[in-house]
Amino acid sequence: MTVDRQKVLDAFAAYINPYDAQDPKVSLKIHHTYRVAALCEQIGRSIALEGTALDLAWLCGMLHDVGRFEQLRRFGTFDDSKSIDHARAGVQVLFEQGHIRDYLDDDSEDAMLRTAVEWHSAYRLPDGLDERTVMYCNILRDADKIDILRVNVETPLEDIYNVTTAELLASPVTPAVQQAFYEHHAVLRSIKQHPADHAVGHSSLVYELVYPESRCIVADQGWLWKLMDFKTHNPETATAFALMREHMHQWLAENT
Repeated sequence: MTVDRQKVLDAFAAYINPYDAQDPKVSLKIHHTYRVAALCEQIGRSIALEGTALDLAWLCGMLHDVGRFEQLRRFGTFDDSKSIDHARAGVQVLFEQGHIRDYLDDDSEDAMLRTAVEWHSAYRLPDGLDERTVMYCNILRDADKIDILRVNVETPLEDIYNVTTAELLASPVTPAVQQAFYEHHAVLRSIKQHPADHAVGHSSLVYELVYPESRCIVADQGWLWKLMDFKTHNPETATAFALMREHMHQWLAENT
């Protein structure tokens, strides 16, 4: 099969056209999509993918957040816990409503692409996936995590976390969230209780990055450090973030 990149770009542009690109939240996801696709390509090159194999990695990035646009239109939020599972919504749009054929004429990669979209934001991949599918899932999951760091710096945290500035500045960090950070794994949504927990949780995504190139990108971009320079009026929170920043610097130095 072949991936016609211009066809993909045109199909994505046609799909998002009915949504208001002047809405900051719509614009956020449009630009996030393009950046994640580019990161997928960069990570793919780092593990020697080329040709159609590399095109498929890029395509995973272009498709992964299609469900976000309907989520925002219907619920006015990107919070899955308060609306719908955006990854599942993407599967519905692409594979149940048939929009995948807008991007590709060939259906030979539908199973892999569906799995990559459906599981891109899950805490863990399901058991039983073949090695090739796991690779594409991990490329996409890494790329998405990397750009989430940028999004959390460039977008006001009040908008992302749906809180007031006062709530953000006063927020403590939940002990279980700090524990997960120091255990070097992603933070479950279910244990997040306070606004600052989200910043810790997004920072912890770095521990989940699979490919060395992904960790190098994070270290070089600097978005992680801006996110972890968390603005707070809570002295305990300030101390917690200072210690976590120091710990993360050391961990990344040892793992890049």
